[in-house]
Amino acid sequence: MRVLAIDASLRNCGVAIVDGGNGKSRALFFGTIHNASSLKSSACLVAIRDQLTQLIREHEPDCCALESVIYVQSYKTAILLGAARGAAILAAAENGLPVFEYAPKRIKQATVGTGGAKKNQVAFMMRALLGLTEMPDPDSADALAIALTHLRAQESVKIGLPGMEEI
Repeated sequence: MRVLAIDASLRNCGVAIVDGGNGKSRALFFGTIHNASSLKSSACLVAIRDQLTQLIREHEPDCCALESVIYVQSYKTAILLGAARGAAILAAAENGLPVFEYAPKRIKQATVGTGGAKKNQVAFMMRALLGLTEMPDPDSADALAIALTHLRAQESVKIGLPGMEEI
């Protein structure tokens, strides 16, 4: 199974493509969609959708996984985060990918072992678990962790444990 994973954000959207075939997960791609602060929000949303669509066409993932909505103190931040998630979900849906979401604590628990892990701990574990030659930036690391969480949830479903929720 090949997963497109997205850590949605308007300015720095983490993305990863992870293949979980043959019982070993490997990162095929990871990076961050950077949108300049000078870009209008609407232009950022188009850029996110377009770049994700390009990745989908290039890597042909089987599904998409995202981090679920997190608590934010500012309504403006919540609206922008929701819009970025919407652009990501739209790109996946337009390309026929089922979309799954996972709570941030579940992602950290599944990949680091503690739901309160810090960004640098997530990046360290992604490098170790996926045998990467470089440390991923925080947004890419989060996307890689989302992908691994989905692959592990998929394994749980195969053995009859509750796993994932499609949106």
